[in-house]
This record gives sequence, structure tokens and C-alpha cells, in this order.
Amino acid sequence: MRKSVVTVIGAVLLLFSLAVMAASQVQTTTVTKVQTVQNPDGTYTIVEYPVGKETIVTLNPINITGATGRATILRDDSGTTIKLNLNKLPADLALLNLYAVDSTGVVTMLGPVEVANGVGTFTTTTPLSRFMLVASPEASLTAYDPTTRVFFRSAVPAGLTVIPFSAAAAVGEQVADVAVPVTTTTVAVPTTTAMVAVPTVAVPTTTTTVVAVPTTTATVALPTTTATVLADYAVPMLGIPHFKKDESTKLKIDFSGAMEGARALIFIEPKKRGNSTEIMMHFHDLREAPKGLAFVLWAVSPDHQFQKLGQIVNVPGRNEAKIESETEFADFGLLLTTEPLTGTTVNVIAPSGKRVGVIQIVP
Repeated sequence: MRKSVVTVIGAVLLLFSLAVMAASQVQTTTVTKVQTVQNPDGTYTIVEYPVGKETIVTLNPINITGATGRATILRDDSGTTIKLNLNKLPADLALLNLYAVDSTGVVTMLGPVEVANGVGTFTTTTPLSRFMLVASPEASLTAYDPTTRVFFRSAVPAGLTVIPFSAAAAVGEQVADVAVPVTTTTVAVPTTTAMVAVPTVAVPTTTTTVVAVPTTTATVALPTTTATVLADYAVPMLGIPHFKKDESTKLKIDFSGAMEGARALIFIEPKKRGNSTEIMMHFHDLREAPKGLAFVLWAVSPDHQFQKLGQIVNVPGRNEAKIESETEFADFGLLLTTEPLTGTTVNVIAPSGKRVGVIQIVP
């Protein structure tokens, strides 16, 4: 009986010794986790606009004394409508360009804003739901940062919260990095063989077997999307969901540069059945247009996909020409480029030449 009691005491001492050894190998490590927070100075004002509620947004003037700006924004199932109103602009200012900056830092041109007598108005639609607005005299913005030249910047509407950047590589206003300490505890499991000698009692050697549990480190690759759109190919969306089905809407294109002097009309007709929209472009006065080039008409989707709708080649003696096509883009803008010829043909699947006009709805 006494021998059994001594054996039990020895086993208890053995377990206590192992516990002491394990506790002595506890290691505490502090890891620093970086979180992105918003600048407090109002230079970054991306918000998510509510559905079905008209939001009035103040546009703060930047280095323009006395100017005022306001945008009325309404988001619904078909997209987001933006109505812009700028006042008390400098008398010598004739044009501004309106851009949207989304939460990944991508800059999208919404369209040119014509200014007359210090007043500029503009209406457009966009598929974006999270964005800020900037108006700039620059015609080719591809990034928004502290050095960007802007005349107006949207403020944060009352009741809405600024949304932080959602991509690590986003281009935009610099944000602050805050180090948040996160404490983790690592416990080292003993792998030694423990022997406890009990005086006057022979205690058998006890071997503790430690099973190595494999440590798996899961690495999740987060996709990084870089949206690169040449400024010359960034066009405002036409707001096709707001067009009447089976009715033709007339647009006009104002040519510039080498195409100045030519004229064209464009007719848009969404179909009631299916998702297609018919496009017809009728060129006039091609005598003024340069020869030896192809003129290619493109549909540009909100996510910057290009569909070639058709092309014409201006040859001596030609005065009129027509492009007829259709697209299934739910919404799109139109882009006309000049593309180089290879012999008498042109083979392009995406625009690479010069943009030669601005397409707008006829009032």
C-alpha cells in the first residue's frame, strides 16, 4: 500500500515538472498591423450615394474666389444621374471637364462642361455608385493626387460617410497609416524526455511523446486590378437606359483637328426586345476630311470595353458615308478615332489612333 502511494506521488511530481517546463517556454510577440484612415482636410470625399434618394452635393471652389458649385445626384436601378450647376466662374473660362474618382483611385471622365458668362451646367449618367467629383481645366486627367489642378471638389453630403480606398495600389490623395499593436501568444510545446527521481523509491522512467502538428500558413492572393484608360478614349456615358425604346434619338459630333469642317449625325435606337441598341452614323462634307485614313466608330462600355461598330475610308470624290451597327452594352459612350491604313484596309480590335470629336445629344 505504501509503495503504491509513493508511486502516485512520483507521477504527480512528474506532471508538475512538465507543466513548469511548458510554462517557461511561453513567448509573447507583438505584430504591427497597418490600417488606412481618412485625411481630415476634406481633400478625399468619396461616398456611396443612396438608392432612390436625391442628394445635394456642394462643390467647393479651389483657388477661385467667389465661385459656387452644386451637383444634384440621384441613383436608381439604371445608374446614377448627375446634374451640375456652376456659377460666378471667371469671365475668360470657357470649358471645364468633370471627372469622377472612385474608391480604387480610378479617374473617369464624365464629360466637358461648357461655360458661358460665368455659368456652367451639365447633366450626365454613370454606372458608378461610390465616387467623388472634381472639375478641372485639364482635359486628360488619369490620376487624382495633391498636385492635380482642380477648380471644384465635392464635399461630403450630410449624413454620408467617407469610404476609404479599397485597393492598395489606388492612385489618390495620400492617407495616413496608423500602427495598431496586435498581440499574439506563441506556446512552445516541450519535446524533451522528462525523468523524475523520487528519493528512496524507484520510479520508472516516463517518456513523453510529442506529436508534431504541421503548421499551415494560408496565403490568399488578393487580385489587384489596374484600370488604365487613355484620357483620349475616356468618353461620357450616354445614359442609354433613359432612352425611349424603339425611338430614335439624334446626336451630333463636333469635329476638331484634322476633321474640322466635316459634319456627322448619329442616331441611337434601343430595341424593346432583347438588349441591343442600334447605332447609325451619317457623315457629311467629307471633302474637308483628310484622305488615306480610316475613321472608326467605337462603343465604349462603363468598364472601358471597346466594341468596333464600323469604319469608313475617305477617298477622293467622297462627300458622304454611313456606318450602321448595334451593340448589347447596357450603357455606352461613343468614340471616333482615325486609324492608319495598311494598303486599303484597317485591322484593329481596339482604338490606337487619335480621337477626332466630341459626341453629344442634340437639345
